[in-house]
Amino acid sequence: MAHRQPSPGAASRRGMLKAAAGTLGAASLARGAAAGNPDNLPPNPPEWSRSLGPGVIEEAYGTPSRHEAHVLRRYVPWLTQDRQSSVSFTPLAEMHGIITPSGLHFERHHGGVPEVDPADWRLMIHGLVERPLLFTLEDLKRLPSVSRIHFIECPANGGMEWRGAQMSGVQYTHGMLSCSEWTGVPLKLLLAQTGLRPNASWLLAEGGDASLMTRSLPIAKALDDIIVAYGQNGEAVRPQQGYPVRLVVPGWEGNVWVKWLRRIEVGDRPWYHREETRHYTDLMPDGRARKFTFVNEVNSVITFPCPEKPLNGRPGFVEIAGLAWSGAGRIARVDVSVDGGDTWRTAQLQEPVLDKALTRFRIPWEWREGERAFLQSRAMDETGRVQPTITALRRARGVESIYHRNAIHTWLVEPDGTVVNVQIDD
Repeated sequence: MAHRQPSPGAASRRGMLKAAAGTLGAASLARGAAAGNPDNLPPNPPEWSRSLGPGVIEEAYGTPSRHEAHVLRRYVPWLTQDRQSSVSFTPLAEMHGIITPSGLHFERHHGGVPEVDPADWRLMIHGLVERPLLFTLEDLKRLPSVSRIHFIECPANGGMEWRGAQMSGVQYTHGMLSCSEWTGVPLKLLLAQTGLRPNASWLLAEGGDASLMTRSLPIAKALDDIIVAYGQNGEAVRPQQGYPVRLVVPGWEGNVWVKWLRRIEVGDRPWYHREETRHYTDLMPDGRARKFTFVNEVNSVITFPCPEKPLNGRPGFVEIAGLAWSGAGRIARVDVSVDGGDTWRTAQLQEPVLDKALTRFRIPWEWREGERAFLQSRAMDETGRVQPTITALRRARGVESIYHRNAIHTWLVEPDGTVVNVQIDD
């Protein structure tokens, strides 16, 4: 079988992509073999073992090692006009396991981050209910709680890649994605207290930021698994993630996980506000737009090797690793190709494999120096959904959308071990 070729212009874009890596900061993340201080290497006792270190609570709230200072959320200056309505990206290549540290969780704001005093915060539930109610934060914490691990993904994740390979680094192609343990009260318990009228079928969630972000949600989802969350990864939800309270809407696009939640109105139809008409709809080739495409489709990406984590001309055994996720349920299988999709092998899924959570996959590979490879991953979830090729996705959806791009992604490993973002046409 003839080997597939990169999409037209892919090879000529490599220089541009490498230059973009410097602009975006991705190149600064690449690490070669550590030189180190030979005096600290075995059999010598290292310098840090020759004297006492700081005692307890020198840092009352712990911070990462200074040697991990490069592990940061990053921002693309040209992407938006200002930072108040913008996005930062999680450094996926630096993550371990499936939980994203709260301080590295990607951000998407529409009016900046409000500073909310929890003593002044209230949640109002009104509309088509029998008993309109106000809840304080302490009211919520007195109610039965749940803790669940779920991913959250902005529907625009990867949106800049519809027309061709653009961004250099997995942080920028897929970094609007994080996974946390969320703690709070099931929304259905609050709605049970207010009581729903017979014609109640939708709700409107409103945030307390400067944009007064609103989204319509069907009552069926609210009565299923939505959480009114005040906890994240064992502590209070961070301000950038909606302190003191946000919605957690498992498996659905991040835009409906309304932050700084202040109001829920119950109605009998969707509201069609700004963020569900002008934005967060998917433009199709015939000019029509898909509406309420809530579910995040099955997706995956290889996080090693990747542009931030090249092979640096070091041949031999490599464990290809990455992340898979689906808003429809658990990941059932991930296949990996090193030849651009001509052949596939099934990867090992790393436990735990949870519902609507990130799942790690791994597979061994021997890379030979001077060898070119086209790395891809293809995920399948428990419902049978399979990640499409970029050609199949464009055939169905065109190239005018920026949302719900879940196509198979390709990294080109150059003969020297450098990794470049490319696209391959079927």
